[in-house]
Amino acid sequence: MAKPAKSLPASRPSVSASPRASARPLAVVVASGGMDSSVCISIAAQTYEPALFHLNYGQRTERRELKAFRDLARHFRVKHTLIVDAGHFAQIGGSALTDPRLAVPDADEVGRGIPITYVPFRNANILAMAVSWAEVIGARRVFIGAVEEDSSGYPDCRESFLKAFNRAVQTGTAAGRALAIEAPLLHLSKKEIVRLGASLQTPFELTWSCYQGEKVACGTCDSCRLRLKGFRQARLTDPIPYHPS
Repeated sequence: MAKPAKSLPASRPSVSASPRASARPLAVVVASGGMDSSVCISIAAQTYEPALFHLNYGQRTERRELKAFRDLARHFRVKHTLIVDAGHFAQIGGSALTDPRLAVPDADEVGRGIPITYVPFRNANILAMAVSWAEVIGARRVFIGAVEEDSSGYPDCRESFLKAFNRAVQTGTAAGRALAIEAPLLHLSKKEIVRLGASLQTPFELTWSCYQGEKVACGTCDSCRLRLKGFRQARLTDPIPYHPS
């Protein structure tokens, strides 16, 4: 008499490198839970099956951003997700987003140069992890919502940085030229990003951009101001709650 077949262990699609039956190729999308990365998910989903990568790095709004990430993953019915904890950013410090001793400035207080909300070399760390995961799961693209022209002036959001990192990926990975980083929002304004997201039915109500508020967005930090400006110029209403001005 034949023995009954043993049941297979539950699979872990977010770290599996096994062949997939999906007709669409995989693309890793760096998803903070913010407005820009959510539009990137919408863009990637037009061609690829998105796999969402999220980093907890000790930022002030870590729990709220994680909630936004999970809400977006459910909305887009994402099968592959990876959440990584990177406490070394808080240990290193140097940013108002990770060091509670440094105050988050209002947008009006941000002058020329690189603001104190810049997290040193964050995108390089994030992209390195996302590229590693992309190799493991067989993805051929890594999307990031970096914005150069209408952002806070962060150096790791510049085209020159992303081009240099792409060269590093091509020379330092097994995938080589088959794997590339894409930043489709790089030269768009916030107004253009809002309009593009709206045209793709991006669920902005699930996103979070504030640097310091977790229940209600402050409306005064640089990230909030840029977001509000984008919605205002696009003549659309931002659906997340803001503190009364």
